[in-house]
Amino acid sequence: MKKLLLASAAIAGLTATAQAASHANEVKIGIILGFTGPIESLTPAMAAGAEMAMSEVTESGMLMDGATVTPVRADSTCVDSGAATAAAERLITSEGVKGIMGADCSGVTGAILTNVAVANGMVMISPSATSPGLSTAEDDGLFFRTAPSDARQGVVMTEVLMDQGIESVAVTYTNNDYGKGLADSFQQAFEAAGGTVTISAAHEDGKADYSAEVGALASAGGDRLVVAGYVDQGGAGIVRGALDTGAFDTFHFPDGMIGAALEENFGSELDGSTGQVPGTDSPGAARFAEAVGDTFDPTGPYTGESYDAAALIMLAMQAAGSVEPGDYKTKVMEVANAPGEKIYPGELGKALELIAAGTDIDYVGATNVELIGPGEASGSYREIVFEGGKMETAGYR
Repeated sequence: MKKLLLASAAIAGLTATAQAASHANEVKIGIILGFTGPIESLTPAMAAGAEMAMSEVTESGMLMDGATVTPVRADSTCVDSGAATAAAERLITSEGVKGIMGADCSGVTGAILTNVAVANGMVMISPSATSPGLSTAEDDGLFFRTAPSDARQGVVMTEVLMDQGIESVAVTYTNNDYGKGLADSFQQAFEAAGGTVTISAAHEDGKADYSAEVGALASAGGDRLVVAGYVDQGGAGIVRGALDTGAFDTFHFPDGMIGAALEENFGSELDGSTGQVPGTDSPGAARFAEAVGDTFDPTGPYTGESYDAAALIMLAMQAAGSVEPGDYKTKVMEVANAPGEKIYPGELGKALELIAAGTDIDYVGATNVELIGPGEASGSYREIVFEGGKMETAGYR
């Protein structure tokens, strides 16, 4: 950014005072994710995705006449609504952020939305909160998500299992908004397709022993155990207990369980298991992976969605000609969807320039963004199979 500003100064003959004013033109955007808690192994790459978009925009010098975008991290914990609410309040009142990329888990996202974002008129774009309940939350047009609702994931899970000939399953879910919402949407879809859910039982995170929960699941039986939990918490405990006792030897994992820690902790013990996580094989996904290189894992859960969430905030600001959430909230859907010139990862500077020139854009991004209904992703998923101790991509749905 410094080199860019100095070059601009040389061309335009800016004075030192003008240069200082340009440096002071800073826009802060909050990144609130569970850097501690049950998905802490996933969030560093998610934050890196969002920060990559912010760096790209800053380096372009095209946002609001050369504004610098500064990310400010805060910890949602994923599960502690009180701590998440306090963290979000600090982002707004102490840090002065103009938008929030996050939160991550559905319960804390809903708490921040209700208690902080709406009260302060703050735009939030979550990359990973998937509870169907968020689709109807009172949000004053301030809340969006680049992840699809679990109403869609329940249907995809059903399709994957049915295509494998799985007709009966036991279900365990983490006892919160995410887990309950996903378990309910899956059960509805699976039973409508002719399947049988032998048991649908909650589990609490943070326990040292899950033998009682595993015993109940084993008694109910089923061709496969669906674990709608968290990869760094109770979900992993359930899997370990089921494997050690022989209660189940194959599993199905929704998005909250998909992460490198699953391979690291269980390896080939999971061979034959399946899962899914939001993902796409669109051209944008390939461009995102190329731009990321080996900086972090571009195929990790919700990394592309995080890049896209941050990008949409900044593009909407440009479209509104304002960094104030009340001004740009109506522009998020506009820049996300057709009509307009398609925009992919690595093209944020180009997008900002087009918007400034009055040209419509259609932000495709890393995850083939298309926002529907109340401002949420329409939803495509990467189907996963476990072979040789590794998660392999079986296709996209």
